[in-house]
Formats: sequence, structure tokens, C-alpha cells
Amino acid sequence: MKQEARDATGAPATLWDRTRQLASQEILETALRLFTEQGYDETPISQIAREAGVSQRTLFRYFGTKEDLLGNDQHRFGQVLADTVGAQPADVGVWEALRAGFSAALALHDSREQALKRFRLLHTTASLRAGYLQKQLRFQEELLPLVEARMGTTAGRADPRARAVIATACACLDAASMAWVVNDGQGDIMDLYDECVAAVRG
Repeated sequence: MKQEARDATGAPATLWDRTRQLASQEILETALRLFTEQGYDETPISQIAREAGVSQRTLFRYFGTKEDLLGNDQHRFGQVLADTVGAQPADVGVWEALRAGFSAALALHDSREQALKRFRLLHTTASLRAGYLQKQLRFQEELLPLVEARMGTTAGRADPRARAVIATACACLDAASMAWVVNDGQGDIMDLYDECVAAVRG
């Protein structure tokens, strides 16, 4: 049975909400197709708007920047990552907690095909790559107090262990997603991530 659409509060979505969601999805799919066919830097906003059947003003009401048109809400990614890590039981180890967070964040992708297109663009477009790495550093800072608490770091003491674990886990995710792209989406990113973690943990 088809599940009724709901808004962020859990209430049934209105016709207006559903219309906005459909329009947003159409713009995202158009942008992702054009980015894949032509390249991110080579695709103007005006073309995306025209082919999606909306004005540029309407497009920017849905998406604040061109980067947002990749359809991967980085703020939401970071929020789900931190919330999931923080929600893990106290007896769950730090590596397991981070893995759960990455898995939950990756599940935000609408489909495997879209995830592959997005990661391919992120890994092959210099401007997107730079922005992605900058956001990753911010995510690491947001995770730091959660990981320090899980590792029992002494308050007020500069302890590099938590930063080292987070940076290594993020590097493993980056390596896994890059390998996944090179392998044209074969296998599972989290399986590749597990292989990377096993390699660095020895």
C-alpha cells in the first residue's frame, strides 16, 4: 500500500507541500543529468532552469546555490551523521558508532544511481571537491565532542586521539567512495569502508 506523504512534523503533507516536493525533485534530476552530461562548471543555471521548466528566480527559491543542486544536502548529512553517532548506546565503540553515522548519512541518497552520479561529480570536479573537503572538516569538528566523550577524554586536556580517529574514519569513507566510483558503483560503499578501516587498524 502506498504510504501517505508527510511533512517534517509528521503531519500529512498538503497539496502545496507535495507540489513543491515534485518541483524540487524535477529541478534536481535535471541538474544532475546536465552536470553528468556536460560537467558541473560548464552547466549554467539558466540552462537548468529552462530545461526544468521554471524561472531562475523559482530555482533559487528552492536552492540557494549551484552546489545545492547536486541534491545532497550537506547540512542534513552532517546533522544525521552527528545525531546517529550521538544516539549509539554507551557500550558501542567509537569506530562502530562512526560507522553507524556514515551508514545513516549515506542512506539519505534517493537511489544508488543518484549517489553514484553525485560522488562521481564530487571526485572529478575540482571546485566541488574543495567544497566537499571543507565541509568534511566542519563535520569532524561537530563530531569531536561526541567522540571525545565516547573515548573518555579528560576534560580540559588536549588529546589528539579523538581527532585522529575521526580524521581516519573520514579518510576511509573518502577512499571507499572514490573506489566505488572507479568501480562504476559495483559493490557497497560501506563494505569498501570496512576494508579501508581494517587496513588502517592493522
